[in-house]
Amino acid sequence: MYILSITLHSQASSVIVFNGLNFSEWCEQVKFHLGVLELDLALLEDKPTAITDTSSEEEKLYHKQWEWPNRLSLMFLRMTIANNIKTTIPQTENTKEYLNFVEEWFRSADKSLAGTLMAQLMTMKYNGSKSMHEHIIEMSDIAARLKTLGMAVDDSFLVQFILNSLPPEYGPFQINYNTIKDK
Repeated sequence: MYILSITLHSQASSVIVFNGLNFSEWCEQVKFHLGVLELDLALLEDKPTAITDTSSEEEKLYHKQWEWPNRLSLMFLRMTIANNIKTTIPQTENTKEYLNFVEEWFRSADKSLAGTLMAQLMTMKYNGSKSMHEHIIEMSDIAARLKTLGMAVDDSFLVQFILNSLPPEYGPFQINYNTIKDK
């Protein structure tokens, strides 16, 4: 039992923490680690029906086999979610339900984040407070984040957003670029 708790903690420590922006990567890592630990039964199978006086030995055994991984998997999930997000997720004692709640939370947060990032990309202006290289990298990073949210920004649009973010003194550069591009 003690060795399992150390292994569970060690595995959870190696999973990236879900921070609201990295659901796909976090979910993939969680499922992998729970599979390696052979604790993924509660994710793969629905909760068995409650045990009654008329339950067969087979049903009782399956219930017991499902309950243990469910409890540990739930702990594992909670250990790998940022505290500020944990408090917004409805509490349940079912791993599969909990993961679905996290995914729903992510999807709603995802939509608002995508809108914010798109607005940021479209209105961003170069003000000289950082190098041109840093400005372009920042805009490229925003486009990459949008892509992970399912909103890919075509490279030609990204270049246009970058050109539009430049102040008037870069006008000759913009004209030169557009001339070269059209050839």
